[in-house]
Amino acid sequence: MQYRVISKTGDEISSLGFGAMRLPLKNGKIDRDKASKLIFHAIDNGVNFIDTAYLYGDSETFLGEILTDEIRSKVKISTKLPSINVRKYEDMENILAEQLNRLQIECIDYYLIHAVDLKTINRLLKRDLIKFLEKAKSEGKIRHTGFSYHGPKEEFESVVDSYDWDVVMVQYNYFDENVQASVEGIEYAASKGLGVFVMEPLKGGILAGKMPDEVEQVFRKANPDKSNADWALEWVLNNRNVTSILSGMNSMEQLDDNLAIASKTTPLSMSFEEMETVELAKRVMRNSLKINCSTCGYCMPCPQGVNIPECMKIYNEKYLFNHKGFVNQSLIDYYQYVGGIMGNEGSAGKCNGCGKCLRKCPQKLDIISELKKVKKEFEFPGVQYILLFVRHVGFPVYRQMVKLLNR
Repeated sequence: MQYRVISKTGDEISSLGFGAMRLPLKNGKIDRDKASKLIFHAIDNGVNFIDTAYLYGDSETFLGEILTDEIRSKVKISTKLPSINVRKYEDMENILAEQLNRLQIECIDYYLIHAVDLKTINRLLKRDLIKFLEKAKSEGKIRHTGFSYHGPKEEFESVVDSYDWDVVMVQYNYFDENVQASVEGIEYAASKGLGVFVMEPLKGGILAGKMPDEVEQVFRKANPDKSNADWALEWVLNNRNVTSILSGMNSMEQLDDNLAIASKTTPLSMSFEEMETVELAKRVMRNSLKINCSTCGYCMPCPQGVNIPECMKIYNEKYLFNHKGFVNQSLIDYYQYVGGIMGNEGSAGKCNGCGKCLRKCPQKLDIISELKKVKKEFEFPGVQYILLFVRHVGFPVYRQMVKLLNR
């Protein structure tokens, strides 16, 4: 494992961190057996930074259960104060106390303010954020501070300068090179000695999966032995100002692949030809991606029950992977995962335009307009009655037939 030093704190951090937002699930909850094996395997192979948040389901509680005694001493734990939940000063102290209890620790190594832009920081400063952070540090409840950024690149430096932060967390990948903090923002944070943690290095998995044929050809021509995840993660880690990438690994195969990449990639190790290959692939890909959504999920939950990230992901994949025909894989995926066939209805058509998702989107997408595109693409008059029939009549009949055949 490669390690990189944070100037402000002196900590040596593994270039691959474990993001605990997308842990494997079972019946809608964290699969504790599978997730613990993944985390222990990561730690055994040199990962020493685990990132979670108050809003990541029961992730904090789960980590508190498994990161005990000797294992706890091997890792730095990062979690986040949910800025959206703070209405008054006391909220910050109450939430921190709850997080310490969930994590079963006395001190959090890295405590970040979650999902901020300049407006959010200014709101929190008026509620004595600095007093809260200084008090928590003096009492030994948190060791280092930072923020995860979800604002425009024009405001990033102002947020960096708003307090004596130790680290920042930003979205950064070869496709989103100039959103949020941007390359210049990352360089600015690093110049002040801050550690830079990267979220969405694979853009929600899009950059690791099968790419459009034209993109696959670009990468395979350059090096047939490198995977798409290889190209994406190496590109991020090639930046000498990046401390660590946070990957939401939910299978042993993903974990081992990422471990291998992080163990061999050093800053400035990519050749000019390799960088040109990524740039060419990006240009080709941009011609196909319709909605610049990373499926981060910060827009959720939707009051109307719309599964916004999944709707946009399926819409993008239709064009990225050129799914054609009246009945195609994207259409099947849409009705299977968000259309309600399996009872988990979260279709774009449920959107009523309330706008609560808009201010939470890191990409500042016009989600309402984009959902209208998704609805027009996949939904047609009367489909809800067909789905009701399939779910309440078709599936029960099918299951009964399977039982009879298996007797």
